[in-house]
Amino acid sequence: MKTWNRRSWLKAAGLGWLGAGLARPLAATAESAPPVGDGSLSLRDFRPKSMLHVPQTRVERPRFPVIDIHTHLSSARESVNGVAIGQGVTLSTTAPKALEVMDRKGVRAMVNLTGGHGRGLTEAIASFDRAHPGRFYTCAEPMFGEIGNPRYAQVQADAVDEAARAGAKGLKVLKTLGLYLRERVTEGPLVKVDDPRFDPMWEACAAHGLPVFIHVGDPEAFFLPIDGENERFDELGNHPDWSFHGRDFPSFREIMEARDRVYARHPRTQFLSLHVGHDAENLAFVGESLDRFPNMTVELGARIGELGRQPRTARRFFERYQDRILFGTDAVPPPEGLKYPQQVFTDELYEIYYRFLETEDEYFDYAPAPVPPQGRWRIYGVGLPEAILKKVYFGNAVRVLGLPA
Repeated sequence: MKTWNRRSWLKAAGLGWLGAGLARPLAATAESAPPVGDGSLSLRDFRPKSMLHVPQTRVERPRFPVIDIHTHLSSARESVNGVAIGQGVTLSTTAPKALEVMDRKGVRAMVNLTGGHGRGLTEAIASFDRAHPGRFYTCAEPMFGEIGNPRYAQVQADAVDEAARAGAKGLKVLKTLGLYLRERVTEGPLVKVDDPRFDPMWEACAAHGLPVFIHVGDPEAFFLPIDGENERFDELGNHPDWSFHGRDFPSFREIMEARDRVYARHPRTQFLSLHVGHDAENLAFVGESLDRFPNMTVELGARIGELGRQPRTARRFFERYQDRILFGTDAVPPPEGLKYPQQVFTDELYEIYYRFLETEDEYFDYAPAPVPPQGRWRIYGVGLPEAILKKVYFGNAVRVLGLPA
């Protein structure tokens, strides 16, 4: 089996906007149908139209008010190899612009996860939370760029104290931890998820009642070779830096084991495991994790593409863990969000989520894009009952985040 590096992939793949076409025509075999025309077709031009005649439901507003607990309205102003440097943040949108979409789509409140720390956090809170109380809640982020400080453990715990006093609603831990952050920030060995230097940080979050919004694992295919058997060939081609195969990266399972050790060591800390507990393709594993760790909850951000292709399993998951699942989209405002069609902060994004949760529609797109951005499949709605919808849309978020009812 051939493993492709980034350069060879870009040269040959011809998908998205990255290549000119497949290098060779498809060859007919005894087991395959004869090729049409000369048999060549660029993968980027393969956009089959479904011939299914099934109901198409547009859900413009949710059945109940929504709290979107996973959005990115700001980001680090400077970063190196995936590690934020300094305290500056860049606002991805303004509160009035965000409110226009929120009001049209029935979103009562949004949690901005990437508020940074220090001066940047203060700016983000002032621009959103203070300007429109009850509509926006901003989270702090660790000072990963200071990992080389001999006193980092205490300095980071103190930063959580300061963030809580500043009004932060939680702590967001990006996959920087475990996959990007190194001992000398961008050089040396990778810092492990369960590194004891972070123990005081986790405990500080518990002391202040701040949930930890944690993302330390990506789809399992990101840890496999980018080859003809990888179902995320398109996505990894458009985002080669999301590939964690080879080199000195830990395996997906090793990251999950390190995460579990953190959860076990800090039972008083509430960990909100983003992206359906980091493994939406394996709901049995996520369920086992929820059973094992009472301090763990999950949310849906950017993973209805996985949930929707296993609708019966997903429906049973919602039924069993209805008190532990929160609504989130991983929304990123344009223009940055246009790079990630499954996350771009628009009316269409919310309508797709509502359709997935509220209807039993079949075989529809999980993102507003001509080519499915995460994998070439479509999804099916799970048609949740009202009692579960209330919990997922807002009830669980009110409880976990301590919001006014």
